[in-house]
Amino acid sequence: MAMVALQSSATALSALNTSLDVTANNLANMNTVGFKASRTNFEDLLYLHKQQPGVENAIGDKSPCGIQVGLGVKVSSTQLDFTEGAPLQTGRPLDMQIQGFGFFQVQVEPSLGNTAYTRAGNFALNADREIVMANNQGRRLEPVITIDQNATAISIDNSGRVYATIAGTAQPQLQGQIQLATFPNPGGLLQIGENLYTETNGSGPPVTGEPGTDQRGQIAQGILENSNVDPTREMIDLIRTQRAFEFNSQVIRAADDSLRAVAQLRR
Repeated sequence: MAMVALQSSATALSALNTSLDVTANNLANMNTVGFKASRTNFEDLLYLHKQQPGVENAIGDKSPCGIQVGLGVKVSSTQLDFTEGAPLQTGRPLDMQIQGFGFFQVQVEPSLGNTAYTRAGNFALNADREIVMANNQGRRLEPVITIDQNATAISIDNSGRVYATIAGTAQPQLQGQIQLATFPNPGGLLQIGENLYTETNGSGPPVTGEPGTDQRGQIAQGILENSNVDPTREMIDLIRTQRAFEFNSQVIRAADDSLRAVAQLRR
């Protein structure tokens, strides 16, 4: 049995190491705009069935339970939490928050599927006056929206229509329409960094449309969506992981002591 205990505790340490990695990544991205926290899900492994439940004895009585010994634990999945993060007022005209469901679409390399999706709404203008992600990649918003070079102000309404105030004109001029994408299962999206996700068979295909339609969220200008990481919960998970590490380490020491005692019986 000591060998089984060693194996079970070893699987626990491996699974807990993954859980610690996930918690560390969540805490590292506490201030990342649009970041969604992940949680680690566990499941038990196979069992040694030394006696099946319901076995009859010599007089026909059936045992109410058997003897089953588990072989440890593994990480079954890491699950994204798409709870909306707190709003952060910035007042910048190209900062946008999706209030509700949906993702912005941006252009990426063909190897990544041409289109990626994000909740991060920190956008800017590039040298061609196209709306792009405000990072070192400058990925274009899809569909591409180009702002008139004579624009003096930019406004975006709740439905994602982008207007520019142009000198010499009385009314703001429409520059483009933002489209949002939704998925049957957003938890199945693939994280590729840069606050981006890509479609997978698990997520299902994207369904695109205007903000505010078909249960898509609306656009709020001058606001960003903060990370939804809850530092208190993450610290609690961190403490629980540390304690689980300690307990399983003690089990390994106890199993080692048992094996040592068995090895010394011949002396």
